[in-house]
Amino acid sequence: MPYNVADAARDMDDLIVRKAHVFKEKQGIDVRIEHKVETIDPAGKTAGGRTSAGDPFQIPYDKLLIATGARAVFPELPGLDSPGVMALKDLEDGRRIKAFIRNQNVKKAVILGMGYIAFEMCEAFRARGIAVEMIKPRPVFIPWMNEQLSSIVKEEVEANQVKLHLGRPIERVERTGKGLRLHCPELQIDADMVLVAVGVRPNSELAENAGLALGPSRSIAVDTMLRTSDPDIYAAGDCADAFHLVTGQRTWIPLALRANRAGWAVADNVIEGKVELQGVAGTAVFKVFDLEVARTGLSVEEARKAGFEPAEVAIQSQSKGHKYPGTSVISVQLVGDKKSGRLLGAQMVGKEGAAHRINAPAVALHAKMSVAEFSQSDLAYAPPFGPSWDPLLTAANQLVKAV
Repeated sequence: MPYNVADAARDMDDLIVRKAHVFKEKQGIDVRIEHKVETIDPAGKTAGGRTSAGDPFQIPYDKLLIATGARAVFPELPGLDSPGVMALKDLEDGRRIKAFIRNQNVKKAVILGMGYIAFEMCEAFRARGIAVEMIKPRPVFIPWMNEQLSSIVKEEVEANQVKLHLGRPIERVERTGKGLRLHCPELQIDADMVLVAVGVRPNSELAENAGLALGPSRSIAVDTMLRTSDPDIYAAGDCADAFHLVTGQRTWIPLALRANRAGWAVADNVIEGKVELQGVAGTAVFKVFDLEVARTGLSVEEARKAGFEPAEVAIQSQSKGHKYPGTSVISVQLVGDKKSGRLLGAQMVGKEGAAHRINAPAVALHAKMSVAEFSQSDLAYAPPFGPSWDPLLTAANQLVKAV
C-alpha cells in the first residue's frame, strides 16, 4: 500500500487480488460479506453475529478457522480522533489517505513511529513532494538494530529531508485553523496530516471470549498444525502466534509469508493431510529511499533475553567485486552464541544486495547451523554481484573468532 500511495495516479483497488463474487462463481464458496461475527460457541460449534442490516445469523461448523488479522495501534492520546489523523492497515485506510492528500492539498505530514510501515510511508510521502517529520517517545532510532547499521539508515532518512524527533513523548494532537498541531514537552509540530504507525495488535477478542488460549502479545496460541486450544478451531495470519526457530519459544511476528503459509496449512489439515510448520525466524526486509534494510533471527538483546550468551560482529564490505563499476558499501552484522557456537541472527544494510542476501542466514537458522558451518558455505561469486568473499562470509569468519 505505501507504494500505491506514492503514485497519485494509481487506484488503491489495483491491489485487490480477488473479489468476493469470484469465490462464489468460480470456487462455489459461500462467501458472506457484511456479516460481522460477534461470538463463537465451541460447545455448540456455531459462530454467530449480525449483518450490516442488523439481522442476526448463526452458522454451524465442523471445523473453524479464525483469520481476523491485526489492527493498527492507536495510543490513548487526546486528539487522535481528529480529522486528518490516520493509520494504514487496510485498503480502506489507503483510500482515505490518498483522498485526503488529494482533497486537502497536503504539504506536510507527521509520522508517529519509526517501524517498517513508518519508513515505507515516509518514502511515499516524500515521493509525493510532502514534507515529513517523524517522532517517537523512545530515544533509540531502531531498537532492534545494531547501532552501526542503524546510524546508516538514520543518515539516509535525514539526507532525504526528513526531520527526526527521538525521545519525544507525545502529549496530544490539536486541531487548528490551518490543520493539526502535535504537542510534546518543549516541542510543537504543525502539519496537514498525522500518520499513526506505532505498530499493530492481533484481533484476538473473538477467540479470547470463546475461551481459547492466547499467546505472546495476546495473539491466539496455536500448535505447529495451527490448531488452537480447541482441536476443531484453527487460527492463521496476523491474529495467531508461531514458534521461533531459534529460541523454540512462542512468538508473535506478523509478517506476510507466515500468514499466507499458515492459511494454506490449515486448508490442507482440514481437508486431507497433516501439515506441520517449522516456525519463523522473523526474516524481514524493507526499503527506505535508496537503502535495503534486512534482518533474520535474533538481535543481541533478544538473544540475551532468550538465555543465549551472544557475541556479534559488524563489518563493511562491497556489493560487487573489487573495482567493478557501480559498487557500493554493504554492512553486515551477525550474532552467534558463545556457549554453543550457533548462528543466532543477521542484519544487513546497503543500497543493493541486502534484500536477497538475508535469505542465506535465514536458511542457516532453519538448519540450526553453527557460525563455523555457515562460514564454510559455498556462496556464489561473480564480480557484478559481489566480492569473492561474500560479505556474509567475511562477517562469519570474524564471528568465528568470538564464539
